[in-house]
Amino acid sequence: MAARALRVRDVTGEEEEAVRRLAHSRTEPARLVERARMVWSARRGRTASAIAQELGIGTGTVRLWLRRFNAEGPAGLADRPRSGRPATYTPEQVSEVIATALTKPEALGLPFGSWTLDRLRAYLTEVKGVPIKRSRIDEILVTEGLRWRTQETWFGERVDPAFAEKRGPSSPSPRRHLQVVR
Repeated sequence: MAARALRVRDVTGEEEEAVRRLAHSRTEPARLVERARMVWSARRGRTASAIAQELGIGTGTVRLWLRRFNAEGPAGLADRPRSGRPATYTPEQVSEVIATALTKPEALGLPFGSWTLDRLRAYLTEVKGVPIKRSRIDEILVTEGLRWRTQETWFGERVDPAFAEKRGPSSPSPRRHLQVVR
C-alpha cells in the first residue's frame, strides 16, 4: 500500500503567507518553525512519513499538528496553555513586596536605615500579612530588575551621606621599599 499524501485544507492567501513566513523564519521559536514546516511540506504533497523523517520526528506528531492547523489555521500551531501549579503569591502581594523594598524604612517608622532580606521578610510577614521567604523576596526583586548594592541601601542612597567626612582621611598606603641593585 502506497503512503498517502496528507491533506491540508484549502488555505487563504493570508494563511499561506503566514505559514511560508514561519516555515522559513530564523527568529521565531524553533517549535513554531518546525510546525509550520510540517504544514508547508504537506501543502507541497509530502507524506506524513516523509515529513517525519525529514524533520526527525514521529508521524503521529506530524498528523497532530496538521489536524490542529486544519481546525484552527496558523494560530493552531502555537502552544496551548498548560495546566500547572498556580502562582504562590498574587500580583497584589508581589507589588506589596516591591513597594516595600523601594520605600525607605524610616518613612515606615522603622529604627534602621536600610533593608536587608531578613528585615523585609519580617516586616512583610508581621505588618503586611504576606508570609514570604527571603529567597522568594530576592527572586521577585531580581525579576523586577532590582538588585542589592553592596555600598548602598536597597535601591537608594547611602545610609549616611556624610559618612566620608565623619570617617576622616584614609590611612596612607604603606611605603614601598626600594630594592637595592648590586
